[in-house]
Amino acid sequence: MSRLDGKVAFITGAARGQGRSHAVRLAEEGADIIAVDTTAMIDTVPYPLATAGDLAETVRLVEATGRRIVARDADVRDSAALADAVNAGVAEFGRLDIALANAGISSPAPTFEMSEDTWQDMIDINLTGVWKSLKASVPHIISGGRGGSVVITSSLAAIYPNENTAHYSAAKAGLIAMMKVMAKELAPHSIRVNTVHPTTVATDMILNDATYRLFRPDLDDPTRADFEEAARTLNRLPVAALEPGDITDTVLHLVSDTGTYITGTTQVIDAGGAL
Repeated sequence: MSRLDGKVAFITGAARGQGRSHAVRLAEEGADIIAVDTTAMIDTVPYPLATAGDLAETVRLVEATGRRIVARDADVRDSAALADAVNAGVAEFGRLDIALANAGISSPAPTFEMSEDTWQDMIDINLTGVWKSLKASVPHIISGGRGGSVVITSSLAAIYPNENTAHYSAAKAGLIAMMKVMAKELAPHSIRVNTVHPTTVATDMILNDATYRLFRPDLDDPTRADFEEAARTLNRLPVAALEPGDITDTVLHLVSDTGTYITGTTQVIDAGGAL
């Protein structure tokens, strides 16, 4: 038997990056998937967001494992769209066991130069959007009466600050306190709640010109190689960026039986970046 046979997982930000990695790996371990992402444009985000084609590719990859998937275009700021997606998945699969609140954005800017829209979009998506995602999904896990697991994607930025990320760090740090409250509230239902805190991960949210300039303000037109040179200095282990699958390994541990008694914790996956 695979580790997640018979389980159902809800995943936000599933069209690409860490979300896609989680969806495919959990499916390989036997889970059916409820996947959401948005194709909406966000003016304050300085890189292209996911497309319908990206979400379709996640569907293809999950189905290639032999598991089922219900995928919907839903913005984590839209409670009704999230509820519709989760309800459709639960109606199709009959249960929900796992919720991965993974969706997020990056929009680096100096604290006192960023626009109010830049600040608000960040909080609305990276903090409030997580609450809305879990509000739409976790009651289904509770009603199943079988226990379950919630994993929230935070960041090393919640623990180790860097310039130009006040809004991002504030949102990601807020997730820690929310996780701890939820862990206490959900413990009587045998539902575990944890956060994961990656260092830089090689996804589209990171591999773009805005991030390259954040890491290399000394250069007019930095490249990925320039970014990686700087990123290596932030991690103590000799790596510039982790791969999405490296984060998925920890997520899988938390949501499977190996993580049965892990709750209320901050799981740091940072290549020594906080040292």
